[in-house]
Amino acid sequence: MSEPGSSRRDFIKRSSKAGIAVLTAGGIGFWLRSRSEHPQQELSASGVRDYQVDVSPQIPDMVVASGGSPEEITKAAVNGFGGMETFVSRGDVVVLKPNIGWYRVPQQAANTNPEVVKTVVELCFNAGAKTVVVTDVSCNEARRCFRRSGIAKAAESVGATVILPEERKFRDIRINGEALSVWPVFTPVIEADKIINLPILKHHNLARATMAMKNWYGMLGGRRNQLHQNIDVSIADLSTFLRPTLTLLDAYRILMTNGPQGGNLEDVKLAKTLIASTDPIAVDAYGATFLDLEADQLPFVTIGHERGIGNKNYQELNIERVDLS
Repeated sequence: MSEPGSSRRDFIKRSSKAGIAVLTAGGIGFWLRSRSEHPQQELSASGVRDYQVDVSPQIPDMVVASGGSPEEITKAAVNGFGGMETFVSRGDVVVLKPNIGWYRVPQQAANTNPEVVKTVVELCFNAGAKTVVVTDVSCNEARRCFRRSGIAKAAESVGATVILPEERKFRDIRINGEALSVWPVFTPVIEADKIINLPILKHHNLARATMAMKNWYGMLGGRRNQLHQNIDVSIADLSTFLRPTLTLLDAYRILMTNGPQGGNLEDVKLAKTLIASTDPIAVDAYGATFLDLEADQLPFVTIGHERGIGNKNYQELNIERVDLS
């Protein structure tokens, strides 16, 4: 049932489209964490990549589905917006950006739930997508992360193209941020008609929480650990640079402490929830409550709000809640 709230901001539709390579790479090469020079010259001087679409003011600002399986809550959340057809058009190349950062199994809640990813792939194809790409730049060795997380197998089982990071696919991009000026970006993440952000909700030892906004670290090469010195601003810079079509926050299992890598099952809470919105700031503000945090305790959320990326005051939004229990 919808709740009263403020009207949605008008979104502009991304005007340019790019092709994407359809290839699973052969090994990551750990130049990502040790290389000090950028691999190629800059591709963009715009500083913003916008993949948002115009949506009807009749649909909710946010849908929170809970109480079912990963597949059920994902479908319920997307259906709350009128289906994936609201966001994906026939012939689209769609990139899904889950968190596949760690050599962990799904029960450890360090990576996005593979059944959530699989379901989103199916929904995109059902909406008419030509190609659905699943990719990330892992922290641990990529091939092992993609396999152990269950995401590669789940995504490929329904026809997705899984792309592992490799050096030749990184290009310097002008992000024009306060902390991030020019940085190597994994281009398969941004070469799309539509982008769906699929983070998992979990604790982070530096940022306190990692959700929608922090998930964009997974498109960067170079020495990402250098960004930790100004982590909140760099997170906001990335969310300013890349405006996804839709954000689906996996809170089926939540790593409550010892994130982002985790490992101890005692640190995991079963919440059976998925939070969906076109507003990543609102998603992170709402998601923070599952970690017993307020939006104002996460500086990157406040910075994003102040920049006009979204609304941290999620209480003002039209939220539809779906309980499948």
